Amino acid sequence: MALIPHFIPKKSIEAGTQVLVADYGRRYGITVQPPIPVEEILEAHLGLTYDFADLPKLFGMPNVLGGTWFRSRQVKIDESLDPSVFPSQLGRYRFTVAHEIGHWELHRDRYLSGEGQTAMFAGEDCPVVCRSGDTSPLEWQADCFASHLLLPKEMVYAQWETMHGTREPYIAIDEIADLKARWGLGEDERPTVEVARQMAPVFEVSAQAMQIRLVELGLIRTKVPEPGLFS
Repeated sequence: MALIPHFIPKKSIEAGTQVLVADYGRRYGITVQPPIPVEEILEAHLGLTYDFADLPKLFGMPNVLGGTWFRSRQVKIDESLDPSVFPSQLGRYRFTVAHEIGHWELHRDRYLSGEGQTAMFAGEDCPVVCRSGDTSPLEWQADCFASHLLLPKEMVYAQWETMHGTREPYIAIDEIADLKARWGLGEDERPTVEVARQMAPVFEVSAQAMQIRLVELGLIRTKVPEPGLFS
């Protein structure tokens, strides 16, 4: 039986990440600062184990980046994302760890109740399997959780102010147009601008993930604002 995702508002997902980070900080008596320690949250705070494996081979399907086994409290990350072997994958690796935490926090009760099990024989532990490019509601929820966990709103605002001295947004329209022309990109393609690349290492995320979050928070504008009623 396939899991039919419940609708979870984005605000509820964001609130869940805030509670998780606050609980982690209180438990260990620390003030959490970026980069968010997702490995420690997963292992020390949530009591899960994780390791690397050849997940496409394990599951017999391409593009598998992560998986969570709820009954045995295990997470596996594809070995292609191991940052000790492939340092350039650090951002993708951390996002995948945060994504699996999202599944644990948002979906474990339904999986453990049996509602999400694809097979029910003798309590079989059927994992949630996460593939790149999967935009199903379940995966969108975990992606949203990962973004808010790795890039908490107030920490992003604070870092922006530290780097720029203000919360005024960066208007990226001209830079994006220039990069598109220089790289021969299509109209729907959005290159990563320099301010996102500069902030990404602070949070140990990819520049693309950083830009998406900055646009979401209104700190990067990629379109000309609509005229206001009194403008």
